[in-house]
Amino acid sequence: MSCVMLTGGIDISVGSLVALDCMLLAYGMGEWKINAWLMCLIVLVVGLVFGLVQGFCVDHLRIQPFIVTMAGMFFARGMTAVISTNQLSITQDVSETFYNWANYRIYLPFGGVVNKSGKMVMPYIRIGVVVALLVLVVIFLVLRYTRFGRSLYAVGGSEQSAAMMGLDVKRTRLKAHVLCSFLCSIGGICYCLNTTSASVSQATGMEMDAIASSVIGGTLLTGGVGNVIGSFFGVLINGTISTIVKANGKLASSWPNILTAALLCFFIVLQSVFAHIKEKNK
Repeated sequence: MSCVMLTGGIDISVGSLVALDCMLLAYGMGEWKINAWLMCLIVLVVGLVFGLVQGFCVDHLRIQPFIVTMAGMFFARGMTAVISTNQLSITQDVSETFYNWANYRIYLPFGGVVNKSGKMVMPYIRIGVVVALLVLVVIFLVLRYTRFGRSLYAVGGSEQSAAMMGLDVKRTRLKAHVLCSFLCSIGGICYCLNTTSASVSQATGMEMDAIASSVIGGTLLTGGVGNVIGSFFGVLINGTISTIVKANGKLASSWPNILTAALLCFFIVLQSVFAHIKEKNK
């Protein structure tokens, strides 16, 4: 999401695409009897094609990103229902390989605590966390040290200036949408590893969480300014708020959304103030 927002665009189809990825994985391994490795590859290809179509509509047909990705959102959610309207589970009988991935734990060598039974319990992370951190590092390096990364900032900062510098604005935005959907499919695989299930209602509203995390992390809605490290901390802030509210037990389940909305408004106002100060200094 941050990569698309850097160009001044937006993608609200990511939640529906995650649901479609999960349904493809569950149905493909359960009904079509395709092995886990091949199904993951198919999901990644679907993400690439999905992003390519949306990027073509945005950049070559000159349709607003919000309209295109909204159509993509409805299409992906509809295709999820076309595949199956039932809730599917990925058990050991469905795919032993995927089931083992989902339950594999990487224990950390520090931070252990003694539980009530007097047994030492070590903290652990799952494969999805490792994949997410690797993607974070790769995208950070791409944005910071590659021509493509600098082109995203240039196009978001000023499309006219970027074109005058010789940058292919259309191709850059196309690549941004392709990258967004491809990373979304990677996220869909990780999401499925976490839930080991699939349903039509999965990942509802996830696109709003992604946008909120990017904005809280410092990415401007107008483009040209932002960093995935900031978006990472935005994700952590959202996750911490949700965890605290759930752990409290006395607060209503709607409080995470209320607090996230308050933070989002605060950072949008802050961005507006900084933009006004910068314009005044000019």
